[in-house]
Amino acid sequence: MSNKRSFSAPVGTHDVLPPQSLEWERAIGLFSSVAHLYGFGLVINPIFEDVGVFNRGIGENSDVAKKEMYVFQDRSDRKYALRPEGTASVVRSYVQHNPTPPWKVFYVTPAFRYERPQAGRYRQHHQLGVEALGTADPNLDIEVIAMAWRFYASFGLRRVDLMVNSMGDAACRPQYIESLNEHLRAKSPKLCDEHQRTFSDNPLRVLDCKTSACIEVTQCGPMLNDSLCDECREHFSFVTQGLSMLKIPWTSNSRLVRGFDYYTRTTFEFTSTALESAQNAIGGGGRYDGLVEELGGEATPGIGFGSGIERLLLAHQAEHPAASEAPSIDAFVVDTTGDFSVQVLMDELRTANIRIDQSYDGRSMKSQLKVADRSGARLALLIGPQELSRGEITMRYLRENDESSRQISVPRDKILSEIKQYLSQVKQ
Repeated sequence: MSNKRSFSAPVGTHDVLPPQSLEWERAIGLFSSVAHLYGFGLVINPIFEDVGVFNRGIGENSDVAKKEMYVFQDRSDRKYALRPEGTASVVRSYVQHNPTPPWKVFYVTPAFRYERPQAGRYRQHHQLGVEALGTADPNLDIEVIAMAWRFYASFGLRRVDLMVNSMGDAACRPQYIESLNEHLRAKSPKLCDEHQRTFSDNPLRVLDCKTSACIEVTQCGPMLNDSLCDECREHFSFVTQGLSMLKIPWTSNSRLVRGFDYYTRTTFEFTSTALESAQNAIGGGGRYDGLVEELGGEATPGIGFGSGIERLLLAHQAEHPAASEAPSIDAFVVDTTGDFSVQVLMDELRTANIRIDQSYDGRSMKSQLKVADRSGARLALLIGPQELSRGEITMRYLRENDESSRQISVPRDKILSEIKQYLSQVKQ
């Protein structure tokens, strides 16, 4: 009896394998391209930080800090946490390296939260995001929201709604929180079980609660947009006017608050109407004008947004259920000669950016053709002893239905131009 143990991915994580990973590549590539159009550069941070980075950044009383962070001690008894979100690490990096503002960066990162796995959300999930630090100009708010909107559009998402709100600032929000706290205290028996116990830790989070009990209580309470100071009101008006000028549809949502303590003024969220409403958020963010100070830096305004890759892919699949996966290779070599000239040919084609693969282990032509068909390639390049002696290659069209036009013989020195011509036609 074997005593070998088999292993599976940990609960709440998942493997992404080809060909599904092609969509991941496409999403990340598109995001990088759009980010560069807006002047953002890539930043790469450690996936773990001193636990204080996240406790200060997202708030020690947040559910993420208290219940969901993966916290551990290393062999030198230093206390660290795996990154639960992207912003705090980027801001820590800004404080440490002091780059010239405005500092505009984007990231692609795994994030870790010990929570109940659900559709599009895992204990290790993956985020795309941007952060821009160094200016309070509302034009930057417009730019960041517009960038997210353009990225979703370029990814093929059409059923996307944008909600915006203002969370006020240090001048007007404390007074609102006090009045909201009084309202919640008077209505606390009607709140959901969790917020009956915790509403006073951060009353704003009750606004984000999806239970009918909390929604009913907060609907009849004070709203933050009624308590904004003149500066916050002007900032919000400028941002929403700018979005309208760019023809980006938006809806004001006075209940929209972000889950972390560092957000101020502009806050926004994108949802997909192609997904079930309970799990339809595909991205969001906002302004955080006090976070740099929390992490030891000088007062520096900032704004950013993040999107979960898994949730993005779910939204794309919901909108495009019949979308076919693009093949990962263009051509597949079927070689029954074992001659080094075949390797030379493949190297030449790859140098010319033709994606090409082959079979191994000296399989028969019939077996190799089966592998070629499964590969998704559009072409098979057949090279046997006869083709080799004549200086030719048999090019078979794997996706053609007409048997009479499925293959042609091509001189060895013409094969590259023939392949390029065919691929340009089928990709139009």
